[in-house]
Amino acid sequence: MQTDLAIKSRNIITPEGSIDGVIQIADGKIVAVGNNTGWEGIKTIDAGNNFVMPGIIDPHVHINEPGRTEWEGFDSATRAAAAGGITTVIDMPLNSSPVTTSIEYLKLKIASAEKSAHINCGFYGGVVPGNLKNLEALLDGGVFGLKAFLTHSGIDDFPATPPEQLRDVLLLLKKYDRPLLVHCELDNDHEGIQKLKQHPESYMAYLASRPKSWEDTAIRTMINLCHETGAHVHIVHLSSASALPDIIKARKEGLPLTVETAPHYLFFDAASIGDKQTQYKCAPPIREKENNDQLWQALKDGIIDFIATDHSPAPPSMKETESGNFEKAWGGIAGLQFSLPVVWTEARKRGFTVVDISRLMCENTAKFLQLDSKKGCIKVNHDADIVIWNPEKEIIAGAEQIYHRHKLTPYSGLKLKGEVHQTIVNGKLVFDRHKFPNLHSGKVL
Repeated sequence: MQTDLAIKSRNIITPEGSIDGVIQIADGKIVAVGNNTGWEGIKTIDAGNNFVMPGIIDPHVHINEPGRTEWEGFDSATRAAAAGGITTVIDMPLNSSPVTTSIEYLKLKIASAEKSAHINCGFYGGVVPGNLKNLEALLDGGVFGLKAFLTHSGIDDFPATPPEQLRDVLLLLKKYDRPLLVHCELDNDHEGIQKLKQHPESYMAYLASRPKSWEDTAIRTMINLCHETGAHVHIVHLSSASALPDIIKARKEGLPLTVETAPHYLFFDAASIGDKQTQYKCAPPIREKENNDQLWQALKDGIIDFIATDHSPAPPSMKETESGNFEKAWGGIAGLQFSLPVVWTEARKRGFTVVDISRLMCENTAKFLQLDSKKGCIKVNHDADIVIWNPEKEIIAGAEQIYHRHKLTPYSGLKLKGEVHQTIVNGKLVFDRHKFPNLHSGKVL
């Protein structure tokens, strides 16, 4: 087979570790890895000492198109993703309009992605009260799983589903061998909510309004349903480390339970967030440093399976940037482009290696999505989805180089370790040092 592209590097990250060699690519696939011949004279990227890693797979992204493209969209989101070394995203069923709760609405999503996306995109379906009859068609339509909220999602067209209504959903998912992804907060009225109403500009009041107990109770509820049905339950964006003992116990019992956390829960801590800084508002909230340290240890111990961004942008006006009102502000972090340097900046301080990062952001996410036969690793016959980056180079997240639709992000202006040089999607160079030579190179998965 004629090789289309070769990549040379002294640091190719494979499942076995880092090697010095050459990757050969043909027809969008990796056809050879190692000290090989046959690539001489063809187009070659010489990465030198830079790391060549599998393209990052982000299985938790809100792209918001169709219907709310003014918040984000496939064009801007997938440009930002490519600039961050991400080659595959899985889009959540909200906050688009209509939300992806039926096969008809899924087809609208797919059409939008086919028109505008630049990297690989897949989709989840949505669970809301009363749409059980729609879910089988969504699963037959190729969604990677179903998503449910146990509390208000932030938009009225995707209401919370009571836990008792999820039993039948789980039994259906078990038949399809796909996961139920759950936003785990079970809310109740308490004095913290009243304190936020009195002090809406206070981050500490916002933190107190969504306590760990909301998460912990919800996670225990979902573990019980996992035990009862034997279906795969996935906890999205874990922020409460106090839920870890229940998760560990469930894992020891062999339950099909998986867990993700997000970069903002690992990088920021509550003490560093000042009043009115609504760019940090997310749900569940960013908690104290000790909590973060426990999440990092859980990643090291394999209790948390992987890291996903939960990229959830909105126009600055919806983030209440002028008023600084945490009660009214949209709860979502824009961070798709910066997930790799953000995670690496903190991980390297804690003894993690680039091989660990590849496992937590590429290999394990591919396994979760059942894409590991063709994505998530640099190996022969896998898709040529690759990121080339320098883990030692310091970058500053500046507005002129942010490709999200809106530049508002808590990472703006921060010094981060790790610069993405090039991103290759299906064998095509999509991102090359802030240029986009081959847009529309992704596939709908």
